[in-house]
Amino acid sequence: MNLPEPGSDVVDPAARFLDYLDYFRAEVRRKVADLDDVALNASVLPSGWTPIQLVAHLAHMERRWLVWGFLAEQVDDPWGDHLDGAESGVWATDRTLDSLLTALDEGGRRTTEIVTSHDLMDHAATGGRFPAGEPAPTLLSILFHVVQEYARHMGHLDVVRELIDGTTGEG
Repeated sequence: MNLPEPGSDVVDPAARFLDYLDYFRAEVRRKVADLDDVALNASVLPSGWTPIQLVAHLAHMERRWLVWGFLAEQVDDPWGDHLDGAESGVWATDRTLDSLLTALDEGGRRTTEIVTSHDLMDHAATGGRFPAGEPAPTLLSILFHVVQEYARHMGHLDVVRELIDGTTGEG
């Protein structure tokens, strides 16, 4: 899968968001799929996060913004990728890579369902991530945020993978 290129043929911005998110999920999978347990669970950066923690963060982040956030559906442990909840800022996971990649795929399917059944200018429901009585963001704003999270962390993962074994480039 290649990164979708901008072009004049794009008439559906929602579909373009989904293309980018599918690309990022596939790249995350590719970048971690052949790492052994030592590499998955060791940090090569001063900040201390590990590749498996990054995968956990991305799976939780997408669900946090779209399911708990946009739909306001209650989800188990929305901050489960953080050691002591949202305030700690320290990533953690006790899940296997297979279960996290499954969660990433399931999250992608759920994101597609949400995006294809709503207008980009629809506002998020309140009562989940967004409290009642406060302005809720649009689906468009949420998707921009989720895409930037993936892009930022894919860059991090690119660097980490290069430091681990020299692997570079896109799929």
